[in-house]
Amino acid sequence: MKTIFAFSLLALILTGCAAAPKPLYSWGDYQERSYNYIKEENTKSLETLIETYEKIISKQTGSRKTVPPGIYADYGYLLYKQGKTQEGLAFLNKEIALYPESTVFISRIIKNIQNEENN
Repeated sequence: MKTIFAFSLLALILTGCAAAPKPLYSWGDYQERSYNYIKEENTKSLETLIETYEKIISKQTGSRKTVPPGIYADYGYLLYKQGKTQEGLAFLNKEIALYPESTVFISRIIKNIQNEENN
């Protein structure tokens, strides 16, 4: 009886110490920063959000070691809104290359941007 209790206790301790699985992507402070930008829409929140995008893009610690879905698209569109059209389009195209399932949606955004630039 004591042996069963000891093994049960040991099993409980070992499973309690098991590390949680590593997330697929690392998002950094993205959620908080994007919320602050939407809420405040000022220069400081914009700069902070841009820094967050750059950190996420440059350093991925998630198990996939790749940029999370939507980050290239969000960042690209933000760059376009700042007047950096070509750089923005490049990031939108990176989103399509990395996540082909986004092609229909992102292609529509690219087409709208190009139409605005031609008018």
